[in-house]
Amino acid sequence: MKYAGLTDDPEQRKVDHGNPVDWWQTRFSTESVARSWEKQILAKPGYRGGTGGEGWRYGYTYTITGSTNQ
Repeated sequence: MKYAGLTDDPEQRKVDHGNPVDWWQTRFSTESVARSWEKQILAKPGYRGGTGGEGWRYGYTYTITGSTNQ
C-alpha cells in the first residue's frame, strides 16, 4: 500500500512519516493542479491518504511499512 499527500514543507513531512526510504515528491505551481493530482493518485488501487498534511505546493508518496507513520 502507498500513501500520498500534499504539503508545503516536504522535509518536515518526510520526518513526520518516519523518513521512508522510497519517498518521492513533486512540486506544483497552483493549488488546483495539486488537488487534481492528489485526487487522481488516491483513486488508484493501492493508494491511501490522510488529513495530516498542510498546504499544496508539494505532492509526495511512499510505501506504508511497519516503520512509517501515516
